Amino acid sequence: MTILITGATGKTGRRIADRLTALGLPVRSGSRSATPAFDWADRATYAPALDGVESAYLSYYPDLAFPGALADIEAFVEQAKAAGVGRLVLLSGRSEEQAQAAEEVVKGSGLEWTILTCSWFMQNFSEGFLLDPVLSGVIALPAQDVAEPFLDVDDIAEIAVAALTGDAHAGRHYELTGPRLLTFADVAAELSKATGRDIVYLPVTSAEFLASAVEHGVPEEEAAGLNALFTDVLDGRNAYVADGVRQALGRPARDFTDFARTFAQGTA
Repeated sequence: MTILITGATGKTGRRIADRLTALGLPVRSGSRSATPAFDWADRATYAPALDGVESAYLSYYPDLAFPGALADIEAFVEQAKAAGVGRLVLLSGRSEEQAQAAEEVVKGSGLEWTILTCSWFMQNFSEGFLLDPVLSGVIALPAQDVAEPFLDVDDIAEIAVAALTGDAHAGRHYELTGPRLLTFADVAAELSKATGRDIVYLPVTSAEFLASAVEHGVPEEEAAGLNALFTDVLDGRNAYVADGVRQALGRPARDFTDFARTFAQGTA
């Protein structure tokens, strides 16, 4: 029962792979540094990575909203079917047109599927390009006062593992969010309280965000895509809480206060 985890070095993929390995299940790491290598940008890597795989977790890099993502998902699903893969679990984003199209591709594949449509990750503030701004005390984003139900990546990983290894989640489409809405100013206040540091949220223009992201090491093309994505979806359309975590796991989603406390312990 080999399980392919695309994006295996990312926020969700790494946690899913660790959990599956702890269960004693054979895991194939889908990353450019793995053997065989897997790269969403190189379709010649799809078939070798899918060989002998029963279930696959699809985490598209950098995001399903980026140009070319849908065509890559379509090609991957076709190759998965040809390889005899039986089950797909897709990580998707809320209210993203391209992501919704990718969801339909997976649903129409003829394979068993589970869709995980997710809100903003809490771990965006503790891993990746936003960590340095948090540590420096200024979270600068083009989000104004929009609220978001931030979601813990560990909740995603727990659901994904269950979906990859059992039948209970087949054919289910879960909308996953945290338990409450917070603005980015609220996030800064929560992190300040937990860490004892002065962390503030600074609304910026799209141009200012783009320049800052590149300065913090994000490749320019990726930064431009993120900038467009933030401008598109951080407009209030996702300012509501969904119950997908409870539906999938039978318990509430993790609250941001718990995440902030854990983050503070790791940076103390």
